[in-house]
Amino acid sequence: MRIFDAHLHIIDPRFPLTENNGYLPPEFTAAHYRERVAGLGIAGGTVVSGSFQGFDQGYLRAALAELGPGFVGVTQVPAEVTDAEIAELDAAGVRAVRFNVRRGGSAAPTELDRLARRVYEVAGWHAELYIDARDLAELAGTIAALPAVSIDHLGLHADGLPQLLRLVERGVKVKATGFGRVELDPAVAMRAVLEVDPSALLTGTDLPSTRARRPFADADLDLVAEVAGAHAAAVLWDNAAAFYRLG
Repeated sequence: MRIFDAHLHIIDPRFPLTENNGYLPPEFTAAHYRERVAGLGIAGGTVVSGSFQGFDQGYLRAALAELGPGFVGVTQVPAEVTDAEIAELDAAGVRAVRFNVRRGGSAAPTELDRLARRVYEVAGWHAELYIDARDLAELAGTIAALPAVSIDHLGLHADGLPQLLRLVERGVKVKATGFGRVELDPAVAMRAVLEVDPSALLTGTDLPSTRARRPFADADLDLVAEVAGAHAAAVLWDNAAAFYRLG
């Protein structure tokens, strides 16, 4: 069964990297990624900009060119990004804007409504949030009203799951990723999302698992497939292919 890796990072030292809270990640190039996932059935995926990459687009353009067809990007852009810059990034394969509420390095949450709506209007991009679900209440109204949104890493914490599920009811997607960094039982959280909306769950590796307590393990994908059951094809490929508008 083919897999769309909806969340991966490429760390290429040829391009700018900025310490975030004293952390600078080790190198993990497109070649490293290809080697790590060989044999897993991954046929496409999403390169996601991290806090340590700020607004640099050079690494992302290079990574997408190297990874080739089936791979798209999620980037961080400043609030003052121009429509022309958004269109150029879209042509390079970018499909979403990221708001890193947990780590910073992106546009501020106060820009969420305006910027998310503008990138959607200009290029059809959705918004992706790296946020602890316990902090969703403050932004829930804004998130629910946006055209398209996803939440990273199952919302990170079990205590935020009820709030996360309320947003799933409103059409928000959820990434089953980063099992080595969450404070919840991934199987319980995935089942809960599937019960609300089977089309809402996406999956990915979170490679190279920067700052996680443990890195991605191949068995994480096995767990997703097991929990998804009859929905496995959708969760492993179809949901993400539709959300990222693969041709």
